[in-house]
Amino acid sequence: MRNQTLPRGFLLLRLMDSRTLLGLQAALFSLVYLVSVLENLTILLLTVLDHHLHTPMYFFLRHLSCLDLCLISTTIPKSIVNSITFSDSISFLGCVSQLFLVMLLAGSEVGILTAMSYDRYVAICHPLHYEAVMSKGCCVQLVAVSWLSGVVFGILYSAGTSSLEFCGSNQIQQFFCDVPSLAKLSCSEEHVIINISMVLGVLYAFSCLVCMVVSYVFIFSAVFKIPSRQSQSKAFSTCTPHLVIVGTFLLSGTVLYLKPASNASPIGDLLCSVLYSVVPPVSNPIIYCLRNRDIKSALCKMLRKVRKGLIGD
Repeated sequence: MRNQTLPRGFLLLRLMDSRTLLGLQAALFSLVYLVSVLENLTILLLTVLDHHLHTPMYFFLRHLSCLDLCLISTTIPKSIVNSITFSDSISFLGCVSQLFLVMLLAGSEVGILTAMSYDRYVAICHPLHYEAVMSKGCCVQLVAVSWLSGVVFGILYSAGTSSLEFCGSNQIQQFFCDVPSLAKLSCSEEHVIINISMVLGVLYAFSCLVCMVVSYVFIFSAVFKIPSRQSQSKAFSTCTPHLVIVGTFLLSGTVLYLKPASNASPIGDLLCSVLYSVVPPVSNPIIYCLRNRDIKSALCKMLRKVRKGLIGD
């Protein structure tokens, strides 16, 4: 018989030992976090306040920005606080809660990205049926399924982690709590719930990736039929960055969660974590809105209103 050990807390990975370098790290993370918050809050405000942006595409984009904002807020602020206070600790409850939120938000984001690719497929390949197919009810259902999928995976992974026995070191080789890092600290011989969760997670991610790839194959096929090379170039320049970010998001998460423990590399794991938890929240607003005339127009309108209000006051 072996008593289950419930740790009081864990120690997150300290990227640097020098206090000066930790201060620089905190400043860099703060800058990245503030940029992401500003970008995503701007999209949220624009898509809510501007009636011209009340379409399926911007409905999905609004939820994507909400997910990105929550995802980066789940991981980065704790790392910033630890760097400033020179503390690496996180409570067991805080660690499990962080893991739950990361899995919920990441799982939901995969679903939203899939819905967005389907929306673009219908808009480009079946424009005459777009309003009928992408009705308000259909959009709400797609978003609801995405969020529900994230909740299910969040519950599964956090429940599986909570059932583990921990012994020995409490040093997590990561700047936030995730399943692979916690599983390495476990002395449990069987990880049944986590293994089942990982299989379901891989199937879910692979299914979404297949749907996105198929959607973009049809999109590119339709684009090739466009006689104007300028229109083709614009379509490719818009779709290609989407695929790059989605591929990076899914592949980095898959590598991190499926890589054997024997091949563990703290630097490699850290890089994968940054690629799926930090890069998308910062880059998604730029990629989806940089060449978007509607977003630019709505932003200019909002800035003019703010300026008039300030001058009027």
